Amino acid sequence: MMDTETEDNIDRELFRNMEKLRQLRIEHRDLDEVIGRLSLDMHIDELQLKRLKKRKLVLKDQITRLESELIPDLNA
Repeated sequence: MMDTETEDNIDRELFRNMEKLRQLRIEHRDLDEVIGRLSLDMHIDELQLKRLKKRKLVLKDQITRLESELIPDLNA
């Protein structure tokens, strides 16, 4: 059985992770919009676009990893 302090720590950690997930999703969505707008520009810097797309993929990986930590394994 867990004591109250342990439960509070778990709750705080869960809240921090949920907040981080929310921020990552916002950044991912914003990047998606920027990439979409830049893709319409005929004079786009291809290297910059490539970097943005790579950053977006990194964010997606972080989101997926955090979601899997937050969502209890249904098979457990």
